[in-house]
Amino acid sequence: MNESKNLILAVVLSALVLLGWSFLSDRFVPANPPPKVENGKVQPANQPSQPSNSPVAGTPSQLRDRSAVIAEAPRLQIETPSLRGSINLKGARIDDLWMLKHHVSYKKDSSPVALLSPQGAHAASFVGFSWNGPDTPNADTLWKASSPVLTPDKPVTLSWVSPTGVTYELKISIDDLYLFTVDQRVTNGSTQPIQVQPYSFSSRAGRSADVSSWTVHVGPMTVRDGKADYEADWKTIREAGPSGLKYDASKGWIGFTDKYWLTALAPEGTTQDSFRYSDTGAYQADSVGPAAIVAPGQSSNFKTSVFAGAKEKTTLDRYEAAGVPKVSKAIDWGWFEWFMRPIFDLLNWLFQITGNFGVAIILLTVIVRALMFPIAQKQFQSMAAMRKLQPKMKALQERYKDDKPRLQQEMMKLYQQEKINPAAGCLPILLQIPVFYALYKVLMVSVEMRHQPFVLWIQDLSAPDPLTPVNLFGLLDFTPPHFLAIGVLPILLGVTMWIQFKLNPAPVDPTQQQIFAIMPWVMMFVMAPFASGLQLYWVTSNILTILQQWWLYKRYGLHFSDTHPATT
Repeated sequence: MNESKNLILAVVLSALVLLGWSFLSDRFVPANPPPKVENGKVQPANQPSQPSNSPVAGTPSQLRDRSAVIAEAPRLQIETPSLRGSINLKGARIDDLWMLKHHVSYKKDSSPVALLSPQGAHAASFVGFSWNGPDTPNADTLWKASSPVLTPDKPVTLSWVSPTGVTYELKISIDDLYLFTVDQRVTNGSTQPIQVQPYSFSSRAGRSADVSSWTVHVGPMTVRDGKADYEADWKTIREAGPSGLKYDASKGWIGFTDKYWLTALAPEGTTQDSFRYSDTGAYQADSVGPAAIVAPGQSSNFKTSVFAGAKEKTTLDRYEAAGVPKVSKAIDWGWFEWFMRPIFDLLNWLFQITGNFGVAIILLTVIVRALMFPIAQKQFQSMAAMRKLQPKMKALQERYKDDKPRLQQEMMKLYQQEKINPAAGCLPILLQIPVFYALYKVLMVSVEMRHQPFVLWIQDLSAPDPLTPVNLFGLLDFTPPHFLAIGVLPILLGVTMWIQFKLNPAPVDPTQQQIFAIMPWVMMFVMAPFASGLQLYWVTSNILTILQQWWLYKRYGLHFSDTHPATT
């Protein structure tokens, strides 16, 4: 095997790891086995699997303006440093929530992202709480609030008294980020014992606008007894039928995850959870707590945490440490989580120092190249030796051009005599694959990278490079087709890869020469749709490789234009 074959192998392996590893690992070496799921299993009479008072929210035939829907009912205002919105006092629904730190686009005048919206508005999504049992609150119940505003420093209690004298209370508190805590309390003021069962639900009028893929899970998600389940999707919920997709009673959380956002119900104790689908196109996650017999004059409590916000790594880690089971798994790190987390932490630390994620990516590339410099030096020594052997290899090819087996034998002898390992050149490229894939996945799943600018025209490192010569860099008023939208960074990637290949030992085989001639330009098209942060990493890595080659070739006395020593 000669050096050019090794490089081809390395590039092919890189593509396979980038495009196929997560797909294969999810199926053959999953990080956590999926939990046992019950479809249509009959539940005990005192443990209903679904809330009786919360039908899956449907989508009205005519959607109305969001602000008009919000104005129709009395509301409890929500004011925190991270969230702004309101709770609908009719039905006790958290259905109006804006994330103040995250905006629809990178433009300065862009509005915050709306995470939750009321039923009847576009993209309705909301969270609610109640109980199963006689004379319990329902969607039309009008609750009384102890205060008009909910803040991190001031919890609010919603209360309602049934005709039989039973008092239902929802004590709602919120922190400075994205966590609501709801304490459901029943006080039996009647003369007879009652049986009640607390539940909570998260409903949304349709599927996420984000697309689930083999690299990023989007849609329904649960954590059951410490194990994350990414197996359920929109299709499996629809196929489960009217009975829903039910799970064994366990402790954990259930909800819906978008690419960057999460709405999840995390009850304090063991619950019976399920997903449901309505023929209106709506989806719902239900979490049903254990039933309780409440004697006259006695009370019963059940607590649920609700995460509603952005999947920021440090925030999720903080909540997980505080007791929300495995909520950090809402970020779909994949099988390489053990490696991706340190890469993210290093990148985020560099960002905190520099204030620019593009600069942080460049510094990360420099650190990676510096750590691998001893290996790279061995690679370039091998490449330099291979260049010096080019005349002898050409002579062998001329001598044994009609005897391929003999040619291979003689070339192996030549390698042994010169003490050259032709496979040594692959090692640095192979070692970079995990770093490359980790950065790719970090840019795909980390909301911290969303809308982060670099310089000039690159205003979002998580999106492809928007500047393309196809429309003369925006001078022509048209948007080129997706497959032709080759940005500046992908072009630089192709050019630097072409220069890098030119500095490698020239392959003797004409077929290999053709492959190496077109590969940089093929990769330019392949990488164009990827995040510009990933393109920046690859371009920087190529430039550092070229500089290393220049320095090492000078050190070992080689010309760039031929295969002969500069000094003889």
